[in-house]
Amino acid sequence: MKYVHVGINVTDLERSIDFYQKVFGMKAVKTKADYAKFLLEEPGLNFTLNVKGEVLGNQVNHFGFQVNNVEEVLTHKERLEKEGFFAREEMDTTCCYAVQDKFWVTDPDGNEWEFFYTKEDSDTEQVDGEICCVG
Repeated sequence: MKYVHVGINVTDLERSIDFYQKVFGMKAVKTKADYAKFLLEEPGLNFTLNVKGEVLGNQVNHFGFQVNNVEEVLTHKERLEKEGFFAREEMDTTCCYAVQDKFWVTDPDGNEWEFFYTKEDSDTEQVDGEICCVG
């Protein structure tokens, strides 16, 4: 396999292109009046934006990038904050049966993206009172 493909619905193509260019750190490889395509080599991702009249928030739970270490999490967080994004940080949190360091950003249609590093496995999905995989 070369790429994982994800296509999402968006209501404002220009705002979404701007958001994803900043998140992915690259320009779209193809744009049309109602479509845009990004091809990421690392990780291998074919990601498309498809214009629809209405999109109702997160139609999936969330999307994310698993990175190699906490330094990489912090590098991406700093980069996106410099782009003007609010990054919701969750360090040393238990989520999805793992202890993780992560942060979240939200696209113009409410889809959430996490950048995370898994430090170790956990026997519990989450610790009482902690938010796990939801905005």
